[in-house]
Amino acid sequence: MKSPDILAIRTIITRAKRWDLFFAVLGVLALMVGVLTFVALFTEMAIKGVPRIDWEFFTSFPSRRAGNAGILSAWVGTILVMLVTALAAVPVGVAAGVYLEEYAPKNWMTDIIEINISNLAGVPSIVYGLLALGLFVYQFGFGQSILSAGLTLALLILPVVIVSTREAIRAIPQSIHEGSYACGATTWQTVRDHILPYSSAGILTGVIIGMARAIGETAPIITIGALTFIAFLPPAPFMGEPMAGPLDWLFAPFTVMPIQMFNWTSRPEAAFEVNAAAAGFVLVFMTLAMNGLAIYIRYQLRKNIKW
Repeated sequence: MKSPDILAIRTIITRAKRWDLFFAVLGVLALMVGVLTFVALFTEMAIKGVPRIDWEFFTSFPSRRAGNAGILSAWVGTILVMLVTALAAVPVGVAAGVYLEEYAPKNWMTDIIEINISNLAGVPSIVYGLLALGLFVYQFGFGQSILSAGLTLALLILPVVIVSTREAIRAIPQSIHEGSYACGATTWQTVRDHILPYSSAGILTGVIIGMARAIGETAPIITIGALTFIAFLPPAPFMGEPMAGPLDWLFAPFTVMPIQMFNWTSRPEAAFEVNAAAAGFVLVFMTLAMNGLAIYIRYQLRKNIKW
């Protein structure tokens, strides 16, 4: 090979490496914009709110006096609403994703359903709130309750769970399907024994994303009538006089952390802004704890899978 050809090849390689370096630096800068923004906001919130956090802050109801106000009803309501959301959205979303990927015939009707599911993931949350107000609150008669809120947020994250379930199933090698069918397994046996175990880690990723979005939503919860000031807790099962039933808490009035923060930030006193910062810090911690638990479960599932 002539030396000019070698020099030309080296020039091309050097130019390609420069572009690689450029895009690597550009990617790091883009990442740091998001990371540093979050760190700055979180640090400011922590500096302002952490000194306000103590045991009384967690065990006290809201008050018109900032020094006596707490988040007891807010964090209890948030946990109960997220429980209903997870119980409603995860089984339905996973089942819908499995059906569309493994059972549904490939025709124009299925294509329309898939397009609409993808579009629903981008619908503003207030639209879900208006839908839930007419459907769950008035049509089904659930009222302005924890059940209505949980089902509303379940509708909100359902497209995310369905899409992530389908993508996780598609990531499984086709040889898994073929090997199972070659051994005489039915579609349900293949799904139960192979598809769901192998795709569970990817499905949990979608659940994490959906639940993280749901826990911070305010607009749909306000639309269905969540309270901004509440000084009592939902009835505990088999407690109180008269004794509450096991599901009475589902139909109780409620509030959640984002609404409590909104209520405090709308007041002119600076002390309420400190309370809002403390509540925001707790909300971020709750989100990270929920995500951390899901990530740990996903890690354990991946570790136990043998391809």
